[in-house]
Amino acid sequence: MNWNQYRTGVRRGLPVGVGYFSVSFGFGAMAAAQGIRALDAALISATNLTSAGQFAGLTLILASAGLWEMILTQIVINSRYALMSLALGQRLNSNIGFLPRLAIAFFNTDEIFALAMAEKQPLTVPFLLGLGLMPFLGWTTGTLCGALAGSVLPLAVRTALAVMLYGMFIAIVVPPARQEKPVLACCALALVLSCLFTWVPGLNGVSAGLSIVICTVASAGVCAWLFPIPDEEAAP
Repeated sequence: MNWNQYRTGVRRGLPVGVGYFSVSFGFGAMAAAQGIRALDAALISATNLTSAGQFAGLTLILASAGLWEMILTQIVINSRYALMSLALGQRLNSNIGFLPRLAIAFFNTDEIFALAMAEKQPLTVPFLLGLGLMPFLGWTTGTLCGALAGSVLPLAVRTALAVMLYGMFIAIVVPPARQEKPVLACCALALVLSCLFTWVPGLNGVSAGLSIVICTVASAGVCAWLFPIPDEEAAP
């Protein structure tokens, strides 16, 4: 175990852990407001480490969705992690074993992936484990603190905290949507489809999980067809 590399990873992941704490605090407060126990909410964060997946999962839990519906929804929402793990795996030495790769894949979130891929030095297991430590602790403890606070705070404060997750998603989507027309079109199409499944008779009877899957796959598929990314020209 190279402790110098591990400590370097911890330092790089510290800002992400602080940001995760604030966002997961809102998730914990939302879970507590819906009757989820604080320890259960913390266990969800400790075993998932995915904001969008947990938000959708909480919606399905409250809707008493079936297991296969939950699995399908999580596969669609978190499919990007499989691609990121494949890209990250190409930066690892071939002598790294199966179990360390599983641990690295568990910690692989959007922010951790970006930090890892930006690293100029060869990626090592101690560095990547250290990189994931603070985000994991921040996400889990933030959820626990939010759930504990949400169980005692007034309803108005809990409602305000629940908006934090929506604010995070908006902050992620708006900047690229303002710069890229395909992103704006995809978001707009997903919004329209979501409204249809919410208010149109017949469609509003579709379960929450299945509607999320349909909106995600349909909007992404249509925009991939309308706005294909051209192949990069081969370097001379």
